[in-house]
Amino acid sequence: MDSNPLTAITSSAGDHSPSTTTITRTLRLIQDDNHDPFSQIQAAKEIRRLTKTSQRCRRQFSDAIPSLVSMLRYPSLEAKSAALLALLNLAVQDETNKISIVDAGALEPIVFFFQLRNLHLEEHATALLATLSASPVKRSIIGASGAVPFLVEILNQGTPQAKMDAVMALSNLSSEKDNLALILRSQPIPNLVHLLNISKKSSKISERCTALLESLVGFEEGRVSLTSEEGGVLAVVEVLERGSPQNREHAVGTLLTMCQSNRCRYREPILKEGVIPGLLELTVQGTPNSQTKAHTLLRLLRESPYPRSEQEPDTLENIVCDIISQIGGEEQSGNAKQMLADMVQVSMEQSLRHLQQRALVCTTSEVSLK
Repeated sequence: MDSNPLTAITSSAGDHSPSTTTITRTLRLIQDDNHDPFSQIQAAKEIRRLTKTSQRCRRQFSDAIPSLVSMLRYPSLEAKSAALLALLNLAVQDETNKISIVDAGALEPIVFFFQLRNLHLEEHATALLATLSASPVKRSIIGASGAVPFLVEILNQGTPQAKMDAVMALSNLSSEKDNLALILRSQPIPNLVHLLNISKKSSKISERCTALLESLVGFEEGRVSLTSEEGGVLAVVEVLERGSPQNREHAVGTLLTMCQSNRCRYREPILKEGVIPGLLELTVQGTPNSQTKAHTLLRLLRESPYPRSEQEPDTLENIVCDIISQIGGEEQSGNAKQMLADMVQVSMEQSLRHLQQRALVCTTSEVSLK
């Protein structure tokens, strides 16, 4: 047996699958509180390396979690960082490890790291919170830990990766109603709007931002904050126009929630941002949910959400023409009318292709039957 435990760990660095002996030695080092702290740091780094891509290793090193959490309280920044990164890899795609990390008391030191103003620790801590918050079981506890205000602050001042992870963590936490109240109290909407403005509208971070906004505008405080923020509603409209299918679905859901909550109050702020062309496009080219929401929102944006008479059917064309007659500006009206004509043409072409495909399938079936 090698007399130097560090050599025993290092010698396995090239192994694709660690031996049982390597795992045992590494666990012994990380769990030995009386051992040289340097050896524990090396062991934590080894756990991080071995668990980076191996689900099996994450299971095998789950017993290291209490010791790694204890290392988060060490005065050494290197020890804190090594433990954070090891815990992060242990938590990835492992629900049991996520729960164990929270139960071992990791949240208190993690939240404390945000007060140290160390960019590397902040980034690692945010990534770990984003991963831990993927567990529905622990979202309430994470929300109550005091992490939410720091995550909202990261949206404004963190590194690009930290901002992405903070949005993901807040989006995950927002599934709990109590957490939503905590998030709103930290006033995240100005930061979310800023992120939408500087991000590609089809990006993952835009999707997370609009998903979180869709949850936040379920509260009056969130709706007021979005409409009070300069360019707030416009940022959502731009995602509706240029985002990915999922992003656009969250964007139209955000606007629909606002209009359904108080049509008289939020109809004008939505209309003035030129939302009609994007909604028309969604009615034809959006996801099934987007199409339904776009139709509903268009009806709510009319002067009256109900048909005027039995002689005037509640068709998309009549709804849009009704809205166009109310909005100012010949250019905006002209754009909306042209968009309506284009969407009708696209809809007709899609219907024709669908019929042709059905006819082809029928013909192929007939040939095979012969």
